[in-house]
Amino acid sequence: MVKSINHIGIAVRNLDESIELFGKIFDFEDVHRETVAEQKVEIASFKVGDVALELTCATDPSSPIAKFIEKRGEGIHHIAFNTDDAVEELSTLKSKGINLIDETLKEGAHNMLIAFLHPKSTAGILMEICQKK
Repeated sequence: MVKSINHIGIAVRNLDESIELFGKIFDFEDVHRETVAEQKVEIASFKVGDVALELTCATDPSSPIAKFIEKRGEGIHHIAFNTDDAVEELSTLKSKGINLIDETLKEGAHNMLIAFLHPKSTAGILMEICQKK
């Protein structure tokens, strides 16, 4: 069962410039940076209240983020939700007719296991299911 919003992913072209911009807007002090090789991205995340904003920058032109920016430009990429059992959550969603991009869990940032739901079956919104390892 989905418990809460984990983060909102924002696709950006330049991570350092985006950290500076969002720092002016939200005046945060603590930024977590991490490279997720499997996803071909580098992320920078910070909290706004109880939800993290995750700035996501491609590290390779074949990255899904690079393709997203090429097609749509910078902006909100996905909303991620916490669950205690991502495998069960994916199975339940699939049984309800929700199309999955990821049938199995992948390594994500922040020591999470992740899987994406296809936006064609979620009102055009890319959604991510997250579970702490």
